[in-house]
Amino acid sequence: MSIRIGIVGISGFGGGEAMRLVAGHPEFELVYAAGEGSAGQRLAERFPGVPAKLAGLVIEKWDPARLPPLDVLFASLPTGASREALARVPGHVKIDIGGDHRYADGWTYGLADVWPSEIAGQTRIANPGCFPAAALTPLAPLLAAQLISPENIVIDAKTGISGAGRGGDSKFGYAESNENLIPYGLLKHVHMPEIESTIARLGGGSAAGLVFTPHLVPMTRGILATIYARGRATTAQCLDAARRFYANSAFVRVTDTPPQTKWATGSNLAFVSYAADPDRNLVIALGVVDNLGKGAAGQAVQNANLMCGLAETAGLEGGPVWP
Repeated sequence: MSIRIGIVGISGFGGGEAMRLVAGHPEFELVYAAGEGSAGQRLAERFPGVPAKLAGLVIEKWDPARLPPLDVLFASLPTGASREALARVPGHVKIDIGGDHRYADGWTYGLADVWPSEIAGQTRIANPGCFPAAALTPLAPLLAAQLISPENIVIDAKTGISGAGRGGDSKFGYAESNENLIPYGLLKHVHMPEIESTIARLGGGSAAGLVFTPHLVPMTRGILATIYARGRATTAQCLDAARRFYANSAFVRVTDTPPQTKWATGSNLAFVSYAADPDRNLVIALGVVDNLGKGAAGQAVQNANLMCGLAETAGLEGGPVWP
């Protein structure tokens, strides 16, 4: 028996990536697609390259009260658009790829490579944001081993333009983004609360002094997070801690050399690496993910696999796109 899947917000970048992964999943069957501006179109009209078995599926107008029988519902909606709507969806396994339910009561925070056992069997998962996926993955082993202080961490992150969503603002158009580097969300980015909460949870102390600055770079996909923390560990100790922490992870790769965004493109992989100078009380942690993969739809499918009792890697074993 296949697992019946619905995707809300399917015409956006995150929803479209979820559709691509579900279409190739050995156990999932996409039976419901919903959107706003795309409602009434067949999937093949919106995505001409969609597999033939899905080409005729009609995108419906999103109505939480009128859903077919589903086993899992992926909601890929802008922040602020899913909280009230998903509260009206009864009885389904729900994964919110958007930001409304991260650390909300009754929802499990789905940092799949760090807390897989907490996700298995749950019915409501809040998918981490793309920047948290890139930053928390390299930080988790160091915080868990108490190699760094949870206080005064500085995260400098660069993201591709698809992170702004398919609708987006005109400032994310080609003419304004090409040959440009744009900092934004200074001191108040929407991902700050979940990063701060998770650092405090992993480190067992306050995340006071956290600084997070995102930048938009002229590429389509990918995130590189360069993170500065205080600690007396050596580079070798950091790498060893990460290899032990992720020894059973199918998706996290610990590398001796600094990772590049191209390594993860089109995949659910996360790459982490470190450079440390104990004499300066300094640890640099590096994290790379595809913002639409591990940063959104890839991790959502990974969470769905855990929730449904499937192999964690089901539908996610394809390699990155290169070059």
